[in-house]
Amino acid sequence: MNKIKLIIRREYLSRVRKRSFIIMSVLGPVLFAAMLIVPTYLANMGDKEEKKIAVIDESMIMTSYDMDGNQVSSIPDRDYMKFVSLKDTSLDMIRKNFAETGYYAVLYIPSNIFNSEKVILYSDQQPSLEVTNYIRDVMEQQIEDMKLVANNIENLDQILKEIKTSINVSSIKWTRDGEAKKSRTELIMGIGYASGFLIYMFIFMYGSMVMRGVIEEKTSRVVEVIVSSVKPFQLMMGKIIGVGLVGLTQFLLWVILTIILATGASYALGTQPSVNQAPMDIQGTELFGNQPAQETLNTTENELEMDFLSDIFDSFESVPVVKIVISFLFFFVFGFLIYGSLFAIVGSAVDSETDTQQFMLPITIPAILGIVLMGNVMTNPNGPIAFWFSLFPLTSPIVMMVRVAFDVPVWELLLSGLILIATIIGTVWVAARIYRTGILMYGKKVSYKELWKWLKYKN
Repeated sequence: MNKIKLIIRREYLSRVRKRSFIIMSVLGPVLFAAMLIVPTYLANMGDKEEKKIAVIDESMIMTSYDMDGNQVSSIPDRDYMKFVSLKDTSLDMIRKNFAETGYYAVLYIPSNIFNSEKVILYSDQQPSLEVTNYIRDVMEQQIEDMKLVANNIENLDQILKEIKTSINVSSIKWTRDGEAKKSRTELIMGIGYASGFLIYMFIFMYGSMVMRGVIEEKTSRVVEVIVSSVKPFQLMMGKIIGVGLVGLTQFLLWVILTIILATGASYALGTQPSVNQAPMDIQGTELFGNQPAQETLNTTENELEMDFLSDIFDSFESVPVVKIVISFLFFFVFGFLIYGSLFAIVGSAVDSETDTQQFMLPITIPAILGIVLMGNVMTNPNGPIAFWFSLFPLTSPIVMMVRVAFDVPVWELLLSGLILIATIIGTVWVAARIYRTGILMYGKKVSYKELWKWLKYKN
């Protein structure tokens, strides 16, 4: 046991002192924090360049007049989009000297808009998606309103306000004691997906590190000196556990540093989650109108957004945080042990990384299958597929972590853990028997038949 501790210490210290470990421990959180902050920051910045868009409206449905009798566009200005109605101007006239006009684009509304349901946006550059979407939304709503009027629907504004509906589905979870707690399926799915994917990522990241370590020691003949004083099984277990502790250390560093950096950067940049704004308050727009709508944010939608965010925060009370953390650490460690032993087999069977491909497929398929099944498990966490694959030891570290977020029964969690531990004992035994022979074999192409022979060799 003391020898295994020495090997664990050697593997751990030799790796955490490497420059690559230090760089990745710092660079990883910076990249994760950037992924959280930069999109929000860029969304808040947006495109602040003013865009003046000329409107040639042959149909006159998006044209009105101000108090001085001047013709204006009924399309409400939004942020940095300004709409200017052109009178007695044709497309040919404005196209000849378009570059000198200073307009970003020209919106042409044909007289047969009700039949064609098509408008054209002319520009000397590719219009942004924000501009085209805004124009489409405004035009669709205006034409729908006019069609309602054409069908003699009275009190249009009042009817539209009354029929406008936005359903916010809020779920309440009853505990075994009958206590009611708010829950949110989207939140639970996000936590489950993130947990399962992290397990998958770290298993392969540090499992391949075990494999490369075995190959390096084997090709450098250092292993011949090491096995003269320790048993191959002790060497293998020490290497696997040591690398696993390196992975756990780096993961904890990433979590802590990412939270610190993301919080600090968010505070420094003053970024807040962006709230999608409604393009216009269409109820306030007069159809044949004298006054374009000025509001760009509907109060009701604002309140619904705030209710949604409040539900999200309240839903954290129903998340089994302690169970998730404990389960994550358990499946991280034991999932790594089972895959780490398999990677050690591959490393001991080959002389270089280029020869590992034929043995990697049986290892990677179960892990990839776990990732593929995550969608089905999140959709039906208590279904037969979710249940059986959360018990199958090669997929349980990923699939069960997805289910844990949905508060899986404790007995299923314990059963999955016991099966995983029992499988690890068998896997490590098999790995040790192959490892003891493989690490001393050089210059020979190994097949599955040869591995079976190594497994049957007696001491």
